[in-house]
Amino acid sequence: MKLRNTPILFILVFSIGTLVAQDTDEETHTVSINVTEIALLDLESQTGTAISLNGTAPTEAGNKVAFNASNHNIWINYSSICSSGNGNQNTREITVQITDGDVPDGLELKVVATEVAGLGDGAMGDAEENALVLSTQNAQTIIDDIGNAYTGNGPSKGHNLTYTLTKNSDADSYASLNFNQSQTITITYTLSDN
Repeated sequence: MKLRNTPILFILVFSIGTLVAQDTDEETHTVSINVTEIALLDLESQTGTAISLNGTAPTEAGNKVAFNASNHNIWINYSSICSSGNGNQNTREITVQITDGDVPDGLELKVVATEVAGLGDGAMGDAEENALVLSTQNAQTIIDDIGNAYTGNGPSKGHNLTYTLTKNSDADSYASLNFNQSQTITITYTLSDN
């Protein structure tokens, strides 16, 4: 009886040894994935980003100089990948400010941005609905809540800007006009974290 169990035991032990000694045909490696933080802003126009806004001189004595010039040739383009913290996605804003020069006395320079043209993708920013009176005193938010997004590159992509030059509403604004104050001013747009 011992002879009959021995071959079965030998076959069973030999089979287990063979299974344990087999090499696997599986290998692993790692892949590093890096999503880069991006904050890029550009101003685009088909005619250039330098614009002129002028009053219209009267052709008849006794009439006023009309200040109702406007320009809507410039577009804001941006690309943004924000960081996230505490489980929340961070956002960015675009501010606008005069950084060199002054608007001549008696006049107001305003800017307003449209909502995004819809040619990019992602969490596009929300444009301020009301025109902003530009000044050197403080930067003002013109587009807010920009997340991970891109607008597309070039004119007719992103947010369209409309500038207007008008006489301000002060009672003595016309009396304050001075042709010697004509100048070129620098307007700066900044894309930054909220």
